[in-house]
Amino acid sequence: MALRGVRGAVTVPCDDKESILHSTADMLRAAIERNGIRVEDIAAILFAVTQDLTAAFPAEAARKMGLDKVPLLDFVSPGIQGAMNRVIRMMILWNTPVGLEQIHHVYLGEAARLRPDLSGEGILP
Repeated sequence: MALRGVRGAVTVPCDDKESILHSTADMLRAAIERNGIRVEDIAAILFAVTQDLTAAFPAEAARKMGLDKVPLLDFVSPGIQGAMNRVIRMMILWNTPVGLEQIHHVYLGEAARLRPDLSGEGILP
């Protein structure tokens, strides 16, 4: 069994708590479902938000989904000029026998433009 990373990103319509928590939950659900991830196999989940998202911590959405025993950590992304705004990025660290080529990364909404090479089936409206 190996430790693998599942990447994801989602854009948030506005900087309010409900939008941040809802968008984070959508991204997490999609990644967990598409990869068949069992909660007990998650080593940790890391979240990074752009500097314009200040109304809530994405980890709160994970706790509300029942991931309260999983180590969760929030970060602020560097303020890179010209970067996409209102983005939540995530990495799920997951213990699995699944090979790298079988992992389904999830990029939702406008965030699909960040990694079109990984977005594939992860693109949702």
